Amino acid sequence: MRAAVYRRFGGPEVVRVAEVSQPSLGRDDVLIRVHASTVSAADHRARSRNVPRGLWLLAALGIGAFRPRHRVLGMDVAGVVEAVGAAVTMFKPGDEVIAMLGGQFGGHAEYARLPQDGAITAKPRNMTFEEAVTLVFGGITARAFLNRVPLGPGTTVLVNGASGAVGTAAVQLAKHAGAQVTGVCSAANAELVTSLGAARVIDYATTDFTGEATTYDVVMDCVGNAEFERVEAVLNPGGALLLVIADLRGALLASWRTRRSGKLVTASVGSYRADDLAHLVRLAESGHYRAVIDRTFDLTDIAQAHSYVDTGRKKGNVVLSGLGRPRPTAAHAVAPAPSLVRD
Repeated sequence: MRAAVYRRFGGPEVVRVAEVSQPSLGRDDVLIRVHASTVSAADHRARSRNVPRGLWLLAALGIGAFRPRHRVLGMDVAGVVEAVGAAVTMFKPGDEVIAMLGGQFGGHAEYARLPQDGAITAKPRNMTFEEAVTLVFGGITARAFLNRVPLGPGTTVLVNGASGAVGTAAVQLAKHAGAQVTGVCSAANAELVTSLGAARVIDYATTDFTGEATTYDVVMDCVGNAEFERVEAVLNPGGALLLVIADLRGALLASWRTRRSGKLVTASVGSYRADDLAHLVRLAESGHYRAVIDRTFDLTDIAQAHSYVDTGRKKGNVVLSGLGRPRPTAAHAVAPAPSLVRD
């Protein structure tokens, strides 16, 4: 099968399209023909090994120390079930699904595999595969963090980094729960974040939200610059700081800061759950969750997709398409593209 692979850490140029072995199918596994995936911040970090301070050793255990542990990136997929293992009862060939592969990666390929009890659910019926895959990485991450706090009418939530994949999902989920949402992003993305449900948008280039008198029940940091010492004063008593991105110090001190301050500090997403994906699908089908796509790239343009994500300025999701499209028949076969090599 075709896949975007990398055999060493580095810039976007280390990723190339190659022929690799198709995943084998276990008794409890679901094999998905992938129609779309995203190139996420997690793919950027895994490829470049650019991780938050102090996390190099932990990252080495997950993504590799001297060479990549998982040669095919991609944490999310939208596609069609191609085959199922003998013990699978929850899915059948032909089902349209979305799935979160997590730290095992593997989504930037024609086929991806995960167990039937993994984070997999039916695709929204009113979305294309390219739209549906945007629910996964950002949506399930935002949902997992927001599950840690009570949300409802009157709850005040600030999303730092409101225009990224996780941020755009968090704004929509918090708004749907009845919260009053403030988004922090660039002025160029203010209109987008407002359209997703933010009552107010702060331009980080001109205003430091921690210097204002306004306080919040929940601060969700999707950037990595809202450490507890900086934001403690703007958290209401009993409030919460949700650290989507944290360095080693922030992660290790989270429990101690929670006990000392009486304010929840967490850098843990927990496990990815099919129920959370199903919740996002219900919102999408009822018109309460919108796909946010910045750009779409073909699999053959994978290096360009990584280059764009590396700018750090994407809005919502960068989608990768053209993964599991049918191959030409023998009668209509064409020479392989120059970037397609045997791996």
